[in-house]
Amino acid sequence: MRRSLSLLGGLCLGVALSQFPEYAQQYTQRLGGAVDELKVVTEEFDTAALAGGLTRQQALDRYVASPDGFLKDRGVSMERTFLRYADLRTVLAQVEGADALERLRLLPEYLDTEIGRRTLENFKPAVPVTAEGFLYAGFGFLLGYTLVSALVSLLTLPFRRRRVIYR
Repeated sequence: MRRSLSLLGGLCLGVALSQFPEYAQQYTQRLGGAVDELKVVTEEFDTAALAGGLTRQQALDRYVASPDGFLKDRGVSMERTFLRYADLRTVLAQVEGADALERLRLLPEYLDTEIGRRTLENFKPAVPVTAEGFLYAGFGFLLGYTLVSALVSLLTLPFRRRRVIYR
């Protein structure tokens, strides 16, 4: 029974972990799309500021200094947009430069972002046909098998019969 449960646990965790490379790929695509769109917004703002003889910061300062509440709020919003663009560009570079194990280590950070949550909400499982997918599946199987086997052994320990040695 222990072997059967361990095999089932290994298969379940293997299948689950084999999906990580696909999730990471879908996350990277969404992240890249967000960076591309924010780049367009940033470049358009910078171009408009330069056409007006201003730097980005001077243009933002004008927005913030405006007595018009709408313009002031718009300046604050644009500043947040520029910060988000810089942050997402950094994350994208980090993700694209990471190896398979590094991406797995960064998983909690992925899931703790708006893009990570939306990726997970719309995630479509895929058959792992890459070396990375097989690596995760194999690791998941071994980990699941070992964990379930240890758990079953621990839970059944009080019910085992002791061998009596007759002399």
